Amino acid sequence: MLAEYIQSLKGLNKLTQQEESLLWHKFKIEGQIEARQELIEHYQLLVFKEALKYQLQETLILDLIQEGVVGLMEAAERYNHTSGVAFSLYALHRVRGRMIDFLRIAQKELLFDQQDEQIQNPLFNKMVPDVAFECADRRELNKAIEQAFERLPKREKDVIQNVYYQEKSALETANIMDVSATYVYQLEKKGIRRLRGILSKLMHERKWLENK
Repeated sequence: MLAEYIQSLKGLNKLTQQEESLLWHKFKIEGQIEARQELIEHYQLLVFKEALKYQLQETLILDLIQEGVVGLMEAAERYNHTSGVAFSLYALHRVRGRMIDFLRIAQKELLFDQQDEQIQNPLFNKMVPDVAFECADRRELNKAIEQAFERLPKREKDVIQNVYYQEKSALETANIMDVSATYVYQLEKKGIRRLRGILSKLMHERKWLENK
């Protein structure tokens, strides 16, 4: 995709100063949309060079180019062609601003996704079914689940580890532990019940400390 875009840039004809002035007149005075489009195409290279400065992967470069073109179009609408200021200087500010805004939003979304992945715990839904938590509450609960898990007896912890964290079946877990599948089910049931009890106690202690 990026290679195709670069190739399309090579096919653009460069405008002389006189030709550009005429296009601005046609667009601003006569309202010709075709003249506006030709100006936008002429300044595509400005957008491309600005996007490359960020040295990002191809898909993000293409996103930046798209944002930059929007900025270019906005600049063309607002530009006063009689001001004596070169359009390239005027447009660069808006093009750069659109790209920076896009990257800020993208960074926030990425950070949220990473945080959301970090707070996922295989036992989360098992411990708190049908309850919705805000992000901060989920992180706190996730830590409490980890603490509760560490307090389990070894056999129960081994079963929980295999079934929930490593996603093994009860039969696979039974073979690993050299016990019956029935015994694995019993250990799992005991472990989950014990986890809920420990978790409830931990959350109660935290709430009590916060209210002191």
